[in-house]
Amino acid sequence: MSKKKKKQSANHYVDNVRFFKEMCEWKKLVIEASEMDEPRPPITEYIGSCFVEIAERLSHRPNFMNYEYREEMVGDGIENCLMYAHNFNPDKSKNPFSYFTQIIYYAFLRRIQKEKKQMYVKYKLIEEIDKEHLFPRWVEDEEGVDTTESSNVAADYLKLTNADIDKFIPKKEKLKRLKNGGITLDAFLEDDKSEDSTDK
Repeated sequence: MSKKKKKQSANHYVDNVRFFKEMCEWKKLVIEASEMDEPRPPITEYIGSCFVEIAERLSHRPNFMNYEYREEMVGDGIENCLMYAHNFNPDKSKNPFSYFTQIIYYAFLRRIQKEKKQMYVKYKLIEEIDKEHLFPRWVEDEEGVDTTESSNVAADYLKLTNADIDKFIPKKEKLKRLKNGGITLDAFLEDDKSEDSTDK
């Protein structure tokens, strides 16, 4: 096999032509079942294997591969494909690979956001409980991590950046920080815009 063919087979790990054909056949069964008021038919084994393969491959990309909850991301992606597979419209798109890659991609982003929110809750609990600042000593003793160069041990331990923390700060606290000069007006307005867009 030539280098070019090897590269193509590595990049196109899902046969998009077959995937589209199987999706069209399954979609016909879905429409028939809907017209007869019957339950939606299960997806075929091949379609399911495509969902798994796309989710697994996407999770190994550099922007996703280092998350500790990568398996949960993959599970969410596959679940979302199964939930919304019937929405695929062969008349509008002949590229199911791209369609389901996008579904999985956004499922990954939602899982990351959810996990980071949980980390933020843990971060706030540590902040509230650790009045005597014993947490850095615990991290050093139990985890064997040097915390001397860390400005925020709890955040570093939970792998939260300042941007992550700022994202989850309630509006009242952000307003207080703005008044005290803790954040700029531009940062406050930018966060406000992003919150409004996610609420819609």
